[in-house]
Order: sequence, then structure tokens, then C-alpha cells
Amino acid sequence: MHKLDAEVIAEAALGLLDEVGLDGLTMRKVAAALDVQAPALYWHVKNKRQLLDVMARAVFVSAASDLEAPRQGQHWQDWLAEVARRLRRSMLRYRDGAKVLAGTYVSDESVSRTVELTLRTLEDAGFSMTDASRVLPLLLHYTIGFVIEEQARSGAEYADSNPYEPERLGQEIDADRYPRTARMVTETFTADTAAEFDHGLRVILAGIAATRTDPELR
Repeated sequence: MHKLDAEVIAEAALGLLDEVGLDGLTMRKVAAALDVQAPALYWHVKNKRQLLDVMARAVFVSAASDLEAPRQGQHWQDWLAEVARRLRRSMLRYRDGAKVLAGTYVSDESVSRTVELTLRTLEDAGFSMTDASRVLPLLLHYTIGFVIEEQARSGAEYADSNPYEPERLGQEIDADRYPRTARMVTETFTADTAAEFDHGLRVILAGIAATRTDPELR
């Protein structure tokens, strides 16, 4: 058994998500998975709020630990798109992975390093500090929100009655009265989610470029 610390506790908690989901995760279940008594955890994480924070840190570190500056000639939009894809892949490794990251406080050098690399990349591309500082939060919010919805479509919280199944959605919408809505819903919930994510990402990146305060640099 590994020495008990916050990282070991986070790993055990993340390992339980596929079985119990975020709502079913308790300190007692994490302690049982580590074969210790629950009070032993409180030396390292004081409550479930702190447990979620260390779990979120593990997810973020997994995405950003080996992140490097753009390659020579790599466009800033392509580099930022890859940062977002990395984070999406990391969250998708765990059931409710995006919910873990949403609204949590992540304290780790990898966060500072990611922010610094992003600001430097955008500065090199001619962004003002004000414009550059808005970019990463925007991408994080989009990526986390997208994956929350993406993971919800699995229907894990609904047992055997997933309301997101295309067939079921098709039955619930009156296609005669709302033909466009029925088509949109069917296409949305059968789409390649990676391609859907990339499309939204490109729209956001194009918007960032289009709304820079210096129009000559768009």
C-alpha cells in the first residue's frame, strides 16, 4: 500500500467514479477503497470539498503536465485547440470528470505553467495583455461545459432509461409539428462528439481573433 497522502486519496476517489458517480462518492467509500478508516483521510483532506479539489488537480495535471510551447510555425489557434483537447480527453477518462473540475479550486504549478505558456503564446501572436488574459478562462469554460453535457448523454444517472437515446428523443418530439427540432435533436445526439467539440472550438477561436482590440492583428 502506498503512503497515504492527498494524491493517493485523489487517485482512489477518481477510481470510484465509474462505479458510484460524483453524487455517490463519499469519504467513507474512498476510505474503504484504500482499506483505511475514514478519519485517516481527514489528515490530508478535511472534507468532500477539499477531496474534489485534489481530484480536480489530478485531472488537470494529467492534461497539462507535459504541455510545451508551440512548435516553430504552429499557429496560436492550433496550439490553443490542442490545449482544450488535452483537457477534454483527461476529463473523459472518468465518469463525471467534467463535474469534478467545474467550480473546483486547483492549486498546482501546472496551472501557473499553463497560464504562463498561454499568455506568452498570445503575446507572441500580438495580443494585448487584456485580450490575452480573457482567452484561457473562455476556453476552459467552453471545454468543461461541453464535456459535462457530453458525459450526461451517457445516461449513467438514469440506469436503464437513458432519456438522451436518439430513438427515445425522436419519439418525444412531434416531428409533424416541429420537424426542424426533431431533425436537429436526432442529428445532435448521433453526432461525432469529438467533431462537434472541434467545431465549437473553432467558432470560439475565430471569435477571439475577430474581437481583438487591435483590428490590424485579427
